[in-house]
Amino acid sequence: MAIGIDPTVDYAFKRLFGSPEHIRILLHFLNALFAGSMRIVELEIRNPILDQEDEDDKLSILDLRATDERGRMFNIEMQTTLSAGLAQRLTYYTACMYAGQLRSGESYSDLCPAISICILGKSLFPAVPDLHLDFRLTNARSGLVLTDDLQVHLVELPKYNIEGGALPSATALEKWVYFFRFAEQMTAEDVKELLADPVFSEAAGVLEMIAHSPEEKLLYEARLKRERDEIWKLESALAEGLARGREEGIQQGIERGRAEGIEKGRATGRIQILQQLLGLPVSAVEQLRPLPMEQLAELESQLLQRFSTRQ
Repeated sequence: MAIGIDPTVDYAFKRLFGSPEHIRILLHFLNALFAGSMRIVELEIRNPILDQEDEDDKLSILDLRATDERGRMFNIEMQTTLSAGLAQRLTYYTACMYAGQLRSGESYSDLCPAISICILGKSLFPAVPDLHLDFRLTNARSGLVLTDDLQVHLVELPKYNIEGGALPSATALEKWVYFFRFAEQMTAEDVKELLADPVFSEAAGVLEMIAHSPEEKLLYEARLKRERDEIWKLESALAEGLARGREEGIQQGIERGRAEGIEKGRATGRIQILQQLLGLPVSAVEQLRPLPMEQLAELESQLLQRFSTRQ
Protein backbone atom coordinates (compact mmCIF):
# COMPACT_ATOMS: atom_id res chain seq x y z
CA MET A 1 0.00 0.00 0.00
CA ALA A 2 1.22 3.51 -0.83
CA ILE A 3 2.48 5.59 2.08
CA GLY A 4 -0.20 8.22 1.41
CA ILE A 5 1.59 11.07 3.19
CA ASP A 6 2.96 14.00 1.18
CA PRO A 7 6.37 15.04 2.60
CA THR A 8 5.91 18.60 1.29
CA VAL A 9 2.96 19.21 3.61
CA ASP A 10 4.24 21.38 6.44
CA TYR A 11 3.53 18.97 9.28
CA ALA A 12 5.13 15.97 7.54
CA PHE A 13 8.09 18.08 6.44
CA LYS A 14 8.78 19.15 10.01
CA ARG A 15 8.39 15.60 11.30
CA LEU A 16 11.03 14.52 8.76
CA PHE A 17 13.57 17.25 9.39
CA GLY A 18 12.72 18.57 12.85
CA SER A 19 12.75 15.38 14.94
CA PRO A 20 15.93 14.98 17.05
CA GLU A 21 15.63 11.19 16.89
CA HIS A 22 15.90 11.40 13.09
CA ILE A 23 18.67 13.98 12.91
CA ARG A 24 20.57 12.06 10.25
CA ILE A 25 17.73 12.71 7.76
CA LEU A 26 18.33 16.46 7.95
CA LEU A 27 22.10 15.92 7.99
CA HIS A 28 21.92 13.83 4.81
CA PHE A 29 19.70 16.36 3.03
CA LEU A 30 21.97 19.32 3.84
CA ASN A 31 25.08 17.48 2.67
CA ALA A 32 23.21 16.50 -0.51
CA LEU A 33 22.32 20.15 -1.09
CA PHE A 34 25.89 21.43 -0.67
CA ALA A 35 27.36 18.50 -2.63
CA GLY A 36 30.80 18.62 -1.01
CA SER A 37 31.22 22.41 -1.07
CA MET A 38 30.33 22.42 2.63
CA ARG A 39 30.64 19.30 4.75
CA ILE A 40 28.45 19.01 7.86
CA VAL A 41 29.35 16.37 10.44
CA GLU A 42 27.07 17.22 13.36
CA LEU A 43 23.80 19.11 13.72
CA GLU A 44 21.73 20.47 16.57
CA ILE A 45 18.09 21.31 15.87
CA ARG A 46 17.40 24.59 17.66
CA ASN A 47 13.58 24.37 17.61
CA PRO A 48 12.75 20.64 17.39
CA ILE A 49 9.21 19.43 16.80
CA LEU A 50 8.13 17.78 20.03
CA ASP A 51 4.89 16.36 21.39
CA GLN A 52 2.73 19.19 22.73
CA GLU A 53 -0.66 19.28 24.38
CA ASP A 54 -2.20 22.00 22.23
CA GLU A 55 -2.90 20.87 18.66
CA ASP A 56 -2.83 24.47 17.44
CA ASP A 57 0.74 24.78 18.74
CA LYS A 58 1.76 21.78 16.65
CA LEU A 59 0.38 23.44 13.54
CA SER A 60 2.12 26.76 14.10
CA ILE A 61 5.76 25.66 14.45
CA LEU A 62 8.13 28.18 12.92
CA ASP A 63 10.61 27.30 10.20
CA LEU A 64 13.26 24.82 11.30
CA ARG A 65 16.51 26.17 12.72
CA ALA A 66 19.71 24.16 13.10
CA THR A 67 23.37 24.76 13.95
CA ASP A 68 26.31 22.62 12.87
CA GLU A 69 29.60 21.79 14.60
CA ARG A 70 31.25 24.97 13.23
CA GLY A 71 28.49 27.28 14.44
CA ARG A 72 26.95 27.76 10.99
CA MET A 73 23.22 28.46 11.30
CA PHE A 74 20.54 27.06 9.01
CA ASN A 75 16.95 28.09 8.43
CA ILE A 76 15.06 25.34 6.54
CA GLU A 77 11.53 25.68 5.22
CA MET A 78 9.04 24.26 2.72
CA GLN A 79 6.83 26.56 0.63
CA THR A 80 4.12 25.03 -1.54
CA THR A 81 2.94 28.47 -2.75
CA LEU A 82 4.77 31.62 -3.80
CA SER A 83 3.76 34.19 -1.23
CA ALA A 84 4.27 37.88 -1.94
CA GLY A 85 7.69 39.15 -0.86
CA LEU A 86 9.18 35.65 -0.48
CA ALA A 87 12.65 36.73 -1.64
CA GLN A 88 12.62 39.72 0.73
CA ARG A 89 11.42 37.57 3.65
CA LEU A 90 14.18 35.00 3.12
CA THR A 91 16.74 37.81 2.93
CA TYR A 92 15.37 39.35 6.13
CA TYR A 93 15.39 36.03 8.05
CA THR A 94 18.96 35.33 6.97
CA ALA A 95 20.14 38.81 7.93
CA CYS A 96 18.42 38.53 11.32
CA MET A 97 20.09 35.18 12.02
CA TYR A 98 23.44 36.70 11.15
CA ALA A 99 23.07 39.95 13.09
CA GLY A 100 21.50 38.20 16.10
CA GLN A 101 24.76 36.41 16.92
CA LEU A 102 26.74 39.47 17.91
CA ARG A 103 26.85 40.37 21.58
CA SER A 104 28.35 43.41 23.26
CA GLY A 105 32.14 43.34 23.12
CA GLU A 106 32.33 40.60 20.48
CA SER A 107 34.21 40.98 17.20
CA TYR A 108 32.67 40.90 13.73
CA SER A 109 35.16 38.16 12.89
CA ASP A 110 33.36 35.91 15.38
CA LEU A 111 30.22 35.85 13.22
CA CYS A 112 29.29 32.49 11.70
CA PRO A 113 27.54 32.01 8.35
CA ALA A 114 23.74 32.26 8.27
CA ILE A 115 22.10 30.13 5.59
CA SER A 116 18.44 29.96 4.53
CA ILE A 117 17.18 26.98 2.54
CA CYS A 118 13.74 27.06 0.96
CA ILE A 119 12.22 24.12 -0.90
CA LEU A 120 9.63 25.44 -3.33
CA GLY A 121 6.59 23.66 -4.72
CA LYS A 122 6.40 26.30 -7.47
CA SER A 123 9.24 27.91 -9.41
CA LEU A 124 10.21 31.43 -8.40
CA PHE A 125 12.57 31.61 -11.40
CA PRO A 126 10.88 29.44 -14.08
CA ALA A 127 13.09 30.79 -16.89
CA VAL A 128 16.23 29.45 -15.15
CA PRO A 129 16.69 25.67 -15.61
CA ASP A 130 18.75 25.10 -12.44
CA LEU A 131 17.11 22.89 -9.83
CA HIS A 132 19.25 24.40 -7.05
CA LEU A 133 19.77 28.17 -6.95
CA ASP A 134 22.55 29.51 -4.70
CA PHE A 135 22.48 33.24 -3.83
CA ARG A 136 25.35 35.03 -2.04
CA LEU A 137 26.90 38.49 -1.81
CA THR A 138 28.84 38.71 -5.07
CA ASN A 139 30.14 41.25 -7.55
CA ALA A 140 27.49 41.54 -10.28
CA ARG A 141 30.09 41.86 -13.05
CA SER A 142 32.73 39.26 -12.22
CA GLY A 143 30.94 36.95 -9.78
CA LEU A 144 33.64 37.64 -7.17
CA VAL A 145 32.29 36.59 -3.75
CA LEU A 146 32.46 39.25 -1.04
CA THR A 147 31.45 36.76 1.66
CA ASP A 148 29.84 33.35 2.06
CA ASP A 149 28.40 34.37 5.42
CA LEU A 150 24.97 35.19 3.97
CA GLN A 151 23.41 32.54 1.72
CA VAL A 152 19.92 31.84 0.39
CA HIS A 153 19.38 28.49 -1.34
CA LEU A 154 16.26 27.60 -3.34
CA VAL A 155 15.34 24.09 -4.45
CA GLU A 156 12.56 24.34 -7.07
CA LEU A 157 10.78 20.98 -7.20
CA PRO A 158 8.89 21.54 -10.51
CA LYS A 159 12.22 21.61 -12.38
CA TYR A 160 12.88 17.94 -11.60
CA ASN A 161 12.78 15.94 -14.84
CA ILE A 162 14.46 12.60 -14.05
CA GLU A 163 12.51 9.35 -14.46
CA GLY A 164 12.73 6.62 -11.84
CA GLY A 165 14.94 4.47 -14.07
CA ALA A 166 17.66 7.15 -14.02
CA LEU A 167 17.85 7.29 -10.22
CA PRO A 168 20.96 5.09 -9.81
CA SER A 169 23.05 7.77 -11.53
CA ALA A 170 21.19 10.73 -9.99
CA THR A 171 22.82 13.05 -7.47
CA ALA A 172 21.86 12.83 -3.82
CA LEU A 173 19.90 16.09 -4.13
CA GLU A 174 18.00 14.79 -7.17
CA LYS A 175 17.06 11.70 -5.16
CA TRP A 176 15.72 13.92 -2.40
CA VAL A 177 13.65 15.87 -4.92
CA TYR A 178 12.30 12.57 -6.27
CA PHE A 179 11.36 11.61 -2.71
CA PHE A 180 9.59 14.93 -2.12
CA ARG A 181 7.60 14.63 -5.33
CA PHE A 182 6.66 10.95 -5.36
CA ALA A 183 6.95 9.43 -1.86
CA GLU A 184 3.22 9.84 -1.26
CA GLN A 185 2.42 7.40 -4.11
CA MET A 186 5.24 4.96 -3.25
CA THR A 187 5.34 2.05 -0.82
CA ALA A 188 8.15 1.61 1.70
CA GLU A 189 9.48 -1.19 -0.51
CA ASP A 190 9.47 1.14 -3.54
CA VAL A 191 11.54 3.65 -1.60
CA LYS A 192 14.00 0.98 -0.49
CA GLU A 193 14.37 -0.33 -4.05
CA LEU A 194 14.59 2.98 -5.95
CA LEU A 195 16.44 5.05 -3.34
CA ALA A 196 18.95 2.57 -1.98
CA ASP A 197 20.44 4.79 0.74
CA PRO A 198 19.08 3.70 4.18
CA VAL A 199 18.31 7.32 5.06
CA PHE A 200 15.42 7.31 2.55
CA SER A 201 13.99 4.18 4.17
CA GLU A 202 14.19 5.99 7.51
CA ALA A 203 12.40 9.00 5.97
CA ALA A 204 9.70 6.69 4.56
CA GLY A 205 9.34 5.22 8.04
CA VAL A 206 8.61 8.69 9.46
CA LEU A 207 5.87 9.18 6.87
CA GLU A 208 4.43 5.74 7.66
CA MET A 209 4.42 6.63 11.37
CA ILE A 210 2.24 9.65 10.55
CA ALA A 211 -0.06 7.51 8.40
CA HIS A 212 -0.53 4.84 11.11
CA SER A 213 -0.93 7.14 14.13
CA PRO A 214 -4.49 8.51 14.49
CA GLU A 215 -3.26 11.63 16.30
CA GLU A 216 -0.42 12.28 13.85
CA LYS A 217 -2.71 11.66 10.85
CA LEU A 218 -5.27 14.10 12.27
CA LEU A 219 -2.62 16.80 12.65
CA TYR A 220 -1.28 16.10 9.17
CA GLU A 221 -4.74 16.32 7.59
CA ALA A 222 -5.53 19.52 9.51
CA ARG A 223 -2.36 21.10 8.15
CA LEU A 224 -3.08 19.78 4.65
CA LYS A 225 -6.56 21.32 4.77
CA ARG A 226 -5.12 24.63 5.93
CA GLU A 227 -2.60 24.66 3.08
CA ARG A 228 -5.30 23.80 0.54
CA ASP A 229 -7.51 26.57 1.92
CA GLU A 230 -4.64 29.03 1.57
CA ILE A 231 -4.08 27.96 -2.04
CA TRP A 232 -7.80 28.29 -2.75
CA LYS A 233 -7.85 31.79 -1.28
CA LEU A 234 -4.86 32.83 -3.38
CA GLU A 235 -6.37 31.39 -6.56
CA SER A 236 -9.77 32.97 -5.79
CA ALA A 237 -8.17 36.36 -5.18
CA LEU A 238 -6.23 36.05 -8.44
CA ALA A 239 -9.35 35.08 -10.41
CA GLU A 240 -11.32 37.93 -8.85
CA GLY A 241 -8.52 40.39 -9.64
CA LEU A 242 -8.34 39.24 -13.26
CA ALA A 243 -12.13 39.47 -13.66
CA ARG A 244 -12.19 42.95 -12.13
CA GLY A 245 -9.31 44.00 -14.35
CA ARG A 246 -11.12 42.80 -17.47
CA GLU A 247 -14.31 44.57 -16.42
CA GLU A 248 -12.48 47.81 -15.69
CA GLY A 249 -10.59 47.51 -18.97
CA ILE A 250 -13.83 47.10 -20.92
CA GLN A 251 -15.39 50.08 -19.14
CA GLN A 252 -12.32 52.21 -19.78
CA GLY A 253 -12.42 51.16 -23.43
CA ILE A 254 -16.06 52.20 -23.70
CA GLU A 255 -15.37 55.54 -22.06
CA ARG A 256 -12.29 56.09 -24.20
CA GLY A 257 -14.25 55.22 -27.33
CA ARG A 258 -17.07 57.57 -26.34
CA ALA A 259 -14.64 60.43 -25.72
CA GLU A 260 -12.86 59.74 -29.00
CA GLY A 261 -16.21 59.70 -30.83
CA ILE A 262 -17.16 63.09 -29.39
CA GLU A 263 -13.78 64.55 -30.35
CA LYS A 264 -14.08 63.10 -33.87
CA GLY A 265 -17.52 64.68 -34.23
CA ARG A 266 -16.19 68.07 -33.23
CA ALA A 267 -13.21 67.78 -35.60
CA THR A 268 -15.52 66.75 -38.47
CA GLY A 269 -17.72 69.80 -37.85
CA ARG A 270 -14.73 72.16 -37.83
CA ILE A 271 -13.39 70.67 -41.07
CA GLN A 272 -16.77 71.08 -42.82
CA ILE A 273 -17.01 74.73 -41.74
CA LEU A 274 -13.47 75.48 -42.98
CA GLN A 275 -14.20 73.77 -46.30
CA GLN A 276 -17.35 75.84 -46.66
CA LEU A 277 -15.52 79.12 -45.85
CA LEU A 278 -12.80 78.27 -48.37
CA GLY A 279 -15.32 77.49 -51.07
CA LEU A 280 -14.26 73.87 -51.23
CA PRO A 281 -16.49 70.82 -51.66
CA VAL A 282 -17.76 69.91 -48.19
CA SER A 283 -16.92 66.36 -47.18
CA ALA A 284 -19.77 64.18 -45.94
CA VAL A 285 -19.75 62.99 -42.35
CA GLU A 286 -19.59 59.40 -43.64
CA GLN A 287 -16.28 60.24 -45.37
CA LEU A 288 -14.64 61.94 -42.40
CA ARG A 289 -15.81 59.83 -39.41
CA PRO A 290 -13.86 56.61 -40.32
CA LEU A 291 -10.55 58.55 -40.50
CA PRO A 292 -8.23 58.27 -37.48
CA MET A 293 -7.89 61.32 -35.25
CA GLU A 294 -4.32 61.93 -36.43
CA GLN A 295 -5.50 62.24 -40.05
CA LEU A 296 -8.45 64.47 -39.13
CA ALA A 297 -6.10 66.73 -37.15
CA GLU A 298 -3.72 66.94 -40.10
CA LEU A 299 -6.55 67.83 -42.51
CA GLU A 300 -7.88 70.47 -40.13
CA SER A 301 -4.38 71.95 -39.78
CA GLN A 302 -3.98 72.22 -43.57
CA LEU A 303 -7.37 73.92 -43.95
CA LEU A 304 -6.54 76.37 -41.16
CA GLN A 305 -3.25 77.23 -42.85
CA ARG A 306 -5.02 77.90 -46.17
CA PHE A 307 -7.63 79.98 -44.44
CA SER A 308 -4.96 82.05 -42.64
CA THR A 309 -3.07 82.61 -45.92
CA ARG A 310 -6.25 83.77 -47.69
CA GLN A 311 -7.08 86.16 -44.90
